[in-house]
Amino acid sequence: MRHIALAIALAAMAASFAAPASAELKPIKRVEPQYPPEAARTGKQGFVEVEFVVDATGKVESVSVVNAKPARTFESAAVRAVKQWTFAPGGGRGKVRLDFAL
Repeated sequence: MRHIALAIALAAMAASFAAPASAELKPIKRVEPQYPPEAARTGKQGFVEVEFVVDATGKVESVSVVNAKPARTFESAAVRAVKQWTFAPGGGRGKVRLDFAL
């Protein structure tokens, strides 16, 4: 009897870990970031990784920079662009890497 209860508990734990935290985001509108003029003039290239939260209506409500190379060059352009994205209703979390190349 004890083994059956343990097996049921382990199966329930496995199912909770296998389920995604939120539904998959379905993009409707994606705005590409504008290349910063100073970076373009000096030939700088790089990337920005951001995490974002989408509300139930499909609008991006917050954006956080996770990583950027070079630092303090492309972050503002990346955040500004992602804040304009829209998704199908449902909400959730996302993560994306935006590359800046000339």
